[in-house]
Amino acid sequence: MRERLADLQARKDQALHAGSERAVQRQHAKGKMTARERLDYLLDAGSFQELDMLARHRAHGMGLEGNRPYTDGVVTGFGTVDGRRVCVFSQDFTVFGGALGEVFAEKIHKVMDLASSIGVPMIGINDGAGARIQEGVVSLHSYGGIFHRNVQSSGVIPQLSIIMGPCAGGAVYSPAMTDFIFMVAETSHMFITGPDVVKTVTGEEVTLEELGGAMSHATKSGVATFVSPDEKACLDSVRYLLSFLPANNLEEPPSIVPSDDPDRLVPELNGLVPTSPNQPYDMNQVIEAVVDDGEYFEYHAHWARNITCGFARLNGKVVGIVGNQPSVLAGVLDIDSSEKGARFVRTCDAFNIPIVTFVDVPGFLPGTDQEYGGIIRHGSKLLYAYCESTVPRVQIITRKAYGGAYVVMNSKSIGADLAYAWPSAELAVMGPQGAVEIVYRRELAEAADPVQRRAELVEEYTERYANPYVAAERGFVDDVIDPAETRRILVRSLALLASKQEDLPKRKHGNVPL
Repeated sequence: MRERLADLQARKDQALHAGSERAVQRQHAKGKMTARERLDYLLDAGSFQELDMLARHRAHGMGLEGNRPYTDGVVTGFGTVDGRRVCVFSQDFTVFGGALGEVFAEKIHKVMDLASSIGVPMIGINDGAGARIQEGVVSLHSYGGIFHRNVQSSGVIPQLSIIMGPCAGGAVYSPAMTDFIFMVAETSHMFITGPDVVKTVTGEEVTLEELGGAMSHATKSGVATFVSPDEKACLDSVRYLLSFLPANNLEEPPSIVPSDDPDRLVPELNGLVPTSPNQPYDMNQVIEAVVDDGEYFEYHAHWARNITCGFARLNGKVVGIVGNQPSVLAGVLDIDSSEKGARFVRTCDAFNIPIVTFVDVPGFLPGTDQEYGGIIRHGSKLLYAYCESTVPRVQIITRKAYGGAYVVMNSKSIGADLAYAWPSAELAVMGPQGAVEIVYRRELAEAADPVQRRAELVEEYTERYANPYVAAERGFVDDVIDPAETRRILVRSLALLASKQEDLPKRKHGNVPL
């Protein structure tokens, strides 16, 4: 038995040091941790249980016969984060450059199946060179198994992708189908085709960072959900995000004992919204003033910034926040903000997270770029997401709520459970200036003093519609509230709605306007 134990230990030692010392040094020189170092930092100390540690590839040819390191280039297993169970895989760039082969993929398939069967989050750390060329079509087939499992687990367990190095070609589609993508500035790269191929095919010259870097995907493509300055900060963000998410779709998000008074007034909100409807303000200030301890974890903070989304807590319970951002493009809805909001709303709905919507929206962004780009189709995604969601939904109208954009932003007409408006709220088909120009066009053309008459009509329209009371009379908002009481009212409303039950019609699935 001693000999057998010694042999086992020797094999495991080989697995622990599967990558060469030189490869490890190169990894560290780039400011990157190794696959195991990342897991040690992410998971609770001593909680990691490795699986398939002694797995090795079975491939032949192209120089692979004499090179069969244990782990085959990916570390898989399970552990805990803040005491809560998770399944993980971490690609090892020091072994075959983290390239995916048959056994590599089988290990990932097994741990993904395990996560799905027991209902725990699946975390994937990506740092690999794509498909293993030596294994040919087997590698491509193996990717398909990962993609299929991503889809089967979607909306069932949280899936988090952490990009810690290259992720190229077909490999990008697995992270793309997960719920959240984390990237690290300067060291993470995602792209379908690299700079050399782009130059050959299109003639464009672009750097690796410009094409697939973290900030490119955070600001332009909307692929990266969160970006961090280094790997440790990235893994800290992963741990923080998990604190807002349930283990699976049958559980409630984790609650904590609140340290912030649920009845706390927020008097600073009374002076935050400018009296002029054209003056900007920061909706994040509103959100941070209302939520527990001012802690707001923003989602896609660098992309489609005319809408803000993120996670917070109210009285210790997790909520998803959606709000128009008047400080960026006046908070108008466009293609990107509609997609961002829709994705976030559907994520919250999938994982039983109530949604609070702060509304200050002048409408949809006009222009040929938006129309030709499909604003009708993309805007309807946000509408669809709200309409199909069954979690508790509360609307707060802070200022402008104009036209179809008001309806889309979680109005009572599309299923909001409770809707409140501040006294500064304006609910109308459009702003006073535009409405007067359309409704009174003939009268203005015939007026002796068109400028004076226009000013009078605008004032009349403003007095009649630029307030929340007509909507309150009709029950389109449930109450007009003092902004200072927003936090208290939200806490009470969500406590009431905690037992909400709603079932959608029986169907295979809806047909989202993709």
